[in-house]
Amino acid sequence: MNLYAFGKGLVKTVLSPLYRFEIIGAENFPKEGGILLCSNHIHALDPPVVGMTAPRTVHFMAKEELFKAPILGPILPKVNAFPVKRGMSDREALRTALKILKNGDVVGLFPEGTRSTDGILKKGLSGAGFFALRGNADVMPCAIIGPYKAFRKVKVVYGEPIRMAPFRERKASVDEVTEAIMSSIQKILDDYTVNK
Repeated sequence: MNLYAFGKGLVKTVLSPLYRFEIIGAENFPKEGGILLCSNHIHALDPPVVGMTAPRTVHFMAKEELFKAPILGPILPKVNAFPVKRGMSDREALRTALKILKNGDVVGLFPEGTRSTDGILKKGLSGAGFFALRGNADVMPCAIIGPYKAFRKVKVVYGEPIRMAPFRERKASVDEVTEAIMSSIQKILDDYTVNK
């Protein structure tokens, strides 16, 4: 068993008794091909939770500072995470992400760039649109909904994939694609947040 699979099982074992996870729409996740997985970001646990619930292995883009942490730092590369400088203007990170997508794998990122302290979806960084257009990949929007309070429900909702071919054909801008991604995440939040 590789470390990613072990970590996925460990996260599930540790977190599942604490939070009541409800996974919705996992069947929407394409079974093959490059996918850019974009989620809102409300808690430090979001990356392991998305990794635990996604039906495919996810290569997470994570802020550079985490790779310098004493315990977490050495583990991150072994669970398919790779560093990015804040603002997503890191050329090495760009090359890494594009290579993963073009190899037909999944890159996970949080387009807001940082956690939302009030749970309201923030403006997405243009890096999300860049990867979606240049990476020969479609986009899987995801929303994490919940208070992350003990024994309360946390929903992880996967929406319908956003096909990038029409955007590429009409030479859409990076900002337009980023807005489309954020609108899809917002729609999931709107559809599932209130009494659903």
